[in-house]
Amino acid sequence: MYDICGQRSDGKVLNCPYPSPSVKPADLFSDKIQSLCPSLNGNVCCTEQQFDTLRVQVQQAVPILVGCPACLRNFLNLFCELSCSPNQSLFINVTSVSQANGNKTVDGIDFYVTQNFGEALYQSCKDVKFGTMNTRAIDFVGGGANTYQEWLAFLGAKVPLGFPGSPYSIQFKTTIPESSPMKPMNASVYSCNDTSLGCSCGDCPSSPVCSDPEPSPPRKDPCSIGMGSLKVRCVDFSLALLYILLVFVLFGWVLLQRKRQERRVGSNVEPLLNDMGDERSSVTNIQRDETHPEELSNKLYQALNGSVKIENETRSLVPVPPNHQSTAASNGCLSRFYRTYGRWAARRPNTVLCSSLAIVLLLCLGLIRFEVETRPEKLWVGPGSKAAEEKDFFDSHLAPFYRIEQVSVVLIISFTFLLLLISKLSLE
Repeated sequence: MYDICGQRSDGKVLNCPYPSPSVKPADLFSDKIQSLCPSLNGNVCCTEQQFDTLRVQVQQAVPILVGCPACLRNFLNLFCELSCSPNQSLFINVTSVSQANGNKTVDGIDFYVTQNFGEALYQSCKDVKFGTMNTRAIDFVGGGANTYQEWLAFLGAKVPLGFPGSPYSIQFKTTIPESSPMKPMNASVYSCNDTSLGCSCGDCPSSPVCSDPEPSPPRKDPCSIGMGSLKVRCVDFSLALLYILLVFVLFGWVLLQRKRQERRVGSNVEPLLNDMGDERSSVTNIQRDETHPEELSNKLYQALNGSVKIENETRSLVPVPPNHQSTAASNGCLSRFYRTYGRWAARRPNTVLCSSLAIVLLLCLGLIRFEVETRPEKLWVGPGSKAAEEKDFFDSHLAPFYRIEQVSVVLIISFTFLLLLISKLSLE
């Protein structure tokens, strides 16, 4: 089937039934073929007009199957082999012709494929979802087929005028008569779990990455100590005991240091207190002596003078903390500063209030340029970032981007409605 010899009344083109050797495409034409059919290298058996028609027709199925790249690639390879394969004479046989525009055109063919190809093609696409309708994609491009035979029969059915589909009958066959020289087409098929064209788990549940992970080996019970109805791990119990022991050691050391300090101070002060007691007893004895008034007054003066000296010596023996002098100096500086500042502020209340108000107003000058940001994208993306530049380019060249909520409508899909929907999608 080389070149186009006519078209139906609805505009669908019909191929020529004449055999022709494959030809080497021009460089530009070869690039176009590689963009859609990378498996076709070298010579092809189609014209550029045929290829453009193929591209337009398969574009109707791309939005439906694009969710699984492996399925889409297998689907495209099927029609690439049908339209442009240099070996199509080995697996395509024209069975009927018709007249269109005064020329003979193809009206029916037999397309021989292997069972492995048909089964692998169906397996790669049977679970693909059409996100717009939230249903299986094969319900749209396969009429809800459950086997590869049903799907190929749907694809090869000759559609009435005005409906999307094949303009001539395609009979997909997997068995070849013994006397026939035909050989079934067995192009390479990508599995939906292929790493190079992998599909999501929703479109390919059989993928190994989508299967449930193997259960982890049972964990051994760690060492634990029973405390009534509770079980405490040995590590936690040991740490708790160590913490309690450290707390007791710390408190014991603090108490021991305090007792040592009290004993040291008491041993230094006790002799002086004894001397003070002796002096005071002498004063009492002097008071009892009434026979010598003058001597009594002299002894009383000496006793009181000695007791004052003993008290001063006792105070000098009380231990003074080493940081007492530095603390007293810093407290004195702070006391003098705040005393001076308080006197100054009390004498000049107007100056203090006005200067404080002026400082607050000066710090609030930034509120003049304060603006409430209401666009969320400005809060997360900087104005000079790559994402902001791409969004501006998208908004200026296409349209503003809005997040669309999904609306699912459930209805009973008939065959006629399916054909009308695919036709509408192709027109859009």
